[in-house]
Amino acid sequence: MSYKFLKNARTGGLLKSLREQKEDPFLVKEGKFNFGGLKDPSYQTDWTEESFLADSSRKEMVSRSFNFSQIRYFTLFGIFVLGVLIVRAGWLQIGQNDYYSLLSENNRLRAEVIEPKRGIIYTRDLEPLVRNKANFVLYFKPIDLPGDELVRDDLLRRLSRIIEGGATTTTNILSAGTDGMSVVSDNATFYQLKDILSKVKMGSLESYQSLGVADNIEYDKAMLIALDLPQWPGVFLSSKIRREYLVGAAVSSPEVPGASSLAHILGYTGKIDSQELKSLSADYSPIDYIGKMGIEYFWEKELKGRPGKKNIEVDAFGRQKKIINEEPAQDGVNLQLSLDLGLQKKAEEVTTAYLNQAGLHRASVIIMNPKNGEILTLVSLPGYDNNAFARGISQDEFSRFLDDPNLPLLNRAVSGEFPAGSTIKPIFAAGALEEKIINETTSFISSGGLRVGEWFFPDWKAGGHGVVNVRQALAWSVNTFFYYIGGGYGDFKGLGVEGLVKYARLFGLGEITGVDLPGEQSGFVPTASWKEAVKNESWYIGDTYHFAIGQGDVLVTPLQVANYNAAIANGGTLYTPHLVSKILGEDNKVIREIVPNIIRQNFISPANLEIVREGMRAAVTLGSASSLNALPVKVAGKTGTAQWSTKKAAHAWFIGFAPYDDPEIAITVLVEEGVEGSTIAVPIAKDILSWYYSGRR
Repeated sequence: MSYKFLKNARTGGLLKSLREQKEDPFLVKEGKFNFGGLKDPSYQTDWTEESFLADSSRKEMVSRSFNFSQIRYFTLFGIFVLGVLIVRAGWLQIGQNDYYSLLSENNRLRAEVIEPKRGIIYTRDLEPLVRNKANFVLYFKPIDLPGDELVRDDLLRRLSRIIEGGATTTTNILSAGTDGMSVVSDNATFYQLKDILSKVKMGSLESYQSLGVADNIEYDKAMLIALDLPQWPGVFLSSKIRREYLVGAAVSSPEVPGASSLAHILGYTGKIDSQELKSLSADYSPIDYIGKMGIEYFWEKELKGRPGKKNIEVDAFGRQKKIINEEPAQDGVNLQLSLDLGLQKKAEEVTTAYLNQAGLHRASVIIMNPKNGEILTLVSLPGYDNNAFARGISQDEFSRFLDDPNLPLLNRAVSGEFPAGSTIKPIFAAGALEEKIINETTSFISSGGLRVGEWFFPDWKAGGHGVVNVRQALAWSVNTFFYYIGGGYGDFKGLGVEGLVKYARLFGLGEITGVDLPGEQSGFVPTASWKEAVKNESWYIGDTYHFAIGQGDVLVTPLQVANYNAAIANGGTLYTPHLVSKILGEDNKVIREIVPNIIRQNFISPANLEIVREGMRAAVTLGSASSLNALPVKVAGKTGTAQWSTKKAAHAWFIGFAPYDDPEIAITVLVEEGVEGSTIAVPIAKDILSWYYSGRR
């Protein structure tokens, strides 16, 4: 078909022609067209295609049908929607950048921690007290676990069957929110694992972190789990370090097999809890183990070391594909204690024997080097088995410890607070000499006690001791003499409560010593203002008398008493007691020695302190500790009997040092409810010192 185009057609004629062709729009008609009434014969065509041209009247009608005044509302709405989108995009890209960056990166890259080796703790003779053992720990990455609940439950059931099957030891299923000390130690169950997972919200940052679910997994079970790990997304097995404490070196309590006083020194490690994780540095992860008590806790930073880091690329199951980069771990340092293990063992053995004989349970023995503040022995009885805590104990087992009236978890040597009894008398004798209230020849008559109005303050000996000076008063522990120098009597003016407080604090009472163990208590030094504020009572002369003989409201810890005993022994230097003497590196090379720290010195003149020392020597030669005369060395000492209850027996104390002329050890013994220092505390000290100075045989 050939087409000819329209020429010289008039507009009006074209429109008319189009109207005439309504029945058949494709019909081509021959004719002339009138364009707006103009005639032009030069434009002719044999055919034309139908077209549509809107006339001016049509255009006007269309323009009036759209109201342009409404467009501003559409514009405002569009701007609002656009603003919301921009703000939301900004919040997601800037405000939530860290969150979504972590989500995206964790789909491809993971950072794994390289655990350092925990430092070893040694005695002064480099005998190890702990060792590191492999501990297989099962943990989840919740975000990588199967999303289908049925598939996930099947995985958990298969895990449970392996963990529970054929157990020779108990695997610990870590309960959600465990404090690191108590764990669920019965059979692992599917429901326990589900309960742990239920605490984690999928898609949260927590779901990307390691979630410890079981530890102490036996080797054969760990290997069975390891075989299936490639088919179990989100399930991981790690070999962490678990401490084993060599308590066999010490004496075990017959009531609690494995219990030892070393537990109070070493402490133990346990699983980190949520609060500890928040307070500690980024070097810790939710499946780490940290020091919970003792040296393990106090020296945690040094013992732990610095973990390494390994950035890896993972597949869809969270499995390692390749290592991107790696930073090696820095192992923890080793610690050398000042502890004399042989002396520790002997002190515990002797004290345990006397306690069993007397039907008692609680005692403390501290032996220090008075020349530098090193602790050679620290015994707190009863002890406990720290291996049980390191392995993980059940809540029921832990509750039994808490309910035990003898409080075996309490390190009574540093945390127990007791009345000092007569062991405080050397302090106030030194204070009275220093303040020139008395001199070495000042004497008072002890006739059995002092009467003030209707009150009577007795000596321990009926009828008294006669005329005594300061040396004799210390040797025989004469209360009347210390009533005089403490509170005065008649025309004689004593130290008064202010003077007693002054010298109690100078010798370290009422404040912690700073020992490198946790949980130390400060004891208590009463004052007149304290009594008025707390008890709403005035301070009476009787309060001063009681204070002067170590009774009333004054409280001390065995470590505080041991520390001022050492200061008297060395001539007046109060050191910070410490257990760690050296920090060791690789191959046990010395990195740093712990320099003895002097709290204060020269606060008592050597001459006055020597008088006190002579009085303590007289307590051995002719006084309440005369049984120590049988020892192969000269010993000075002071006994004490501290009343603390009207229904229970008094506490028994002994402090002393040897050899008298050049002291190398200062010993403190406290037997709770031991009645009198001379009847049980002195014999304990005697047996320990006899062993020590008889060739340790």
